[in-house]
Amino acid sequence: MSKKKITMIIVAVLVLLLIAVFAYRTYSNRGYSIVYLATGEVYIGKLTTFPDLQLKDSYVLQVTKDEKDPTKNNFQLQALSDALWAPKVLYLTEKNVVFYGPLLPESQIAKKLAEQGK
Repeated sequence: MSKKKITMIIVAVLVLLLIAVFAYRTYSNRGYSIVYLATGEVYIGKLTTFPDLQLKDSYVLQVTKDEKDPTKNNFQLQALSDALWAPKVLYLTEKNVVFYGPLLPESQIAKKLAEQGK
């Protein structure tokens, strides 16, 4: 075999390997992630990053004051499927995302979602 053919085979294998790694990183996180937006809104859902940021099975984290003790806050997860506008998918603009990351299974939000059977 010529050096040119060997080089082309090596390049093809490397390209396929890069595609496989990229696909694995993009689609392997089937758990819930948190997304914090520049507006201060916090969303929880199943995040995909390719070809753009999309959040499915989404919840918005709402903070309300405790009626009995105004110095305390109550946190609620509101399913976006229950909202009047009920989106199937949230398409996020990257410039508005401050940070995002996967939820730990032992976090309070993950436990709450597991209780609900999500």
